[in-house]
Amino acid sequence: MGFSITTWNINSVRLRMPIVEQLVLKHRPDILCLQETKVTNELFPAAPLRAMGYNHIIIHGQKGYHGVAIASRIPLTEDHRQDYCGVGDARHISAIFEHGNRRVRLHNFYVPAGGDEPDRTINPKFGHKLDFIEEMKLLKANGEANTSAILVGDLNIAPLEHDVWSHKQLLKIVSHTPVETEGLLEVMKRGAWLDLMRQHVPASEKLYTWWSYRAKDWEAADRGRRLDHIWSSSDLGPHLKRIEILKEARGWDRPSDHVPVTAHFDF
Repeated sequence: MGFSITTWNINSVRLRMPIVEQLVLKHRPDILCLQETKVTNELFPAAPLRAMGYNHIIIHGQKGYHGVAIASRIPLTEDHRQDYCGVGDARHISAIFEHGNRRVRLHNFYVPAGGDEPDRTINPKFGHKLDFIEEMKLLKANGEANTSAILVGDLNIAPLEHDVWSHKQLLKIVSHTPVETEGLLEVMKRGAWLDLMRQHVPASEKLYTWWSYRAKDWEAADRGRRLDHIWSSSDLGPHLKRIEILKEARGWDRPSDHVPVTAHFDF
């Protein structure tokens, strides 16, 4: 039995609903996870998603900033929102779904970007990011009995050397500094999470999901970073068929600077 899940930092869901519809009509994932929706719950554009068969929608939003949502063809239960760092930001939502006789806890994250200066003493946003990652180290892939786990989202960190266009030039750039990359890898290690995007793509190969708006010719320059991730509990690893990074979406009309990433499973 096939199953697919897509994660996408949409950078304002109301502004970019036409390309969300474009994605869904062409690729039809079973579950769509969005980040940086930038809208309160009552103004979230649920109607177009329901019209396309996504009748199960859970939302954790706020006005103008952050925001995460899960839209599913499959029933969702146990809607949960974790207030990381206790500041009230809408950066996490999770739910349970069942498919192919398997129970799965799904987490959808939008980790803080961290500002421009990688020094928490002068940049509180960077300190907030590091504190957020520290709290994520408590999240376990096998934390619930008889339940698998999937974690997706814009984690705003490219942890491996070839997750960025130039490891050497980005070592002092927020999203690839050693304190961030080591922190995210520790989240994976302590939580027993499996990096599905690297399961079939060797760490020696370049892999990107984000290209800056500042690059006039982003495709030719190809100065990307892998900021978007799909992880799972170890039991789901053997069921992964493939990962698709829809790079063409970066060139769609009024695009996000992130592109959709889809995991296909055989359960």
